[in-house]
Amino acid sequence: MKEASPIYGLMAEFEQPAQIVAAAVAARDAGYRLVDAYTPFPVEGLPEAIGFPRTRLPLIIFIGGLVGCIGGFYMQYWCNAVNYPINVGGRPYNSWPMFIPVTFEMTILCAATAAVVGLFALNGLPMPYHPVFNVPQFAQASRNRFFLCIQAGDAKFDLPSTRNFLDGLKPHAVYEVQP
Repeated sequence: MKEASPIYGLMAEFEQPAQIVAAAVAARDAGYRLVDAYTPFPVEGLPEAIGFPRTRLPLIIFIGGLVGCIGGFYMQYWCNAVNYPINVGGRPYNSWPMFIPVTFEMTILCAATAAVVGLFALNGLPMPYHPVFNVPQFAQASRNRFFLCIQAGDAKFDLPSTRNFLDGLKPHAVYEVQP
């Protein structure tokens, strides 16, 4: 079993988006799996280079919409046909064309709510603290710098060899991230 490291990981700072994509591809090819990237804007190809799995958010949204659709229809059916049936002008109790607008609105409401809740849950938010915040230069990640972090929990992580690997990628700087 791997011994716990006194650091969170090593983080390399890059100046261009192409550099971080190339570094992520090199890290993946070198066998590192616990890798994360921080950029000021979305960089095309970076999620694939890091090896992010496909998100489950579309499934969560679909299930939320389905629950809203079924719930909205059943609520109206129960109110009009089971709980308080009133025959108005000879219409049937289960007058489904009348139920469409509310069913549609409930579908949208529940799908949107599931999207927001799922987004927060899958991203681990709110997250008021993360170890990368301990690196003072990390503040540039929201402006004009790109950071690639290899976590110490990675099976291949070894402080000297990982530092040499990151130095070989020609970053602006390499930082130790304290937990």
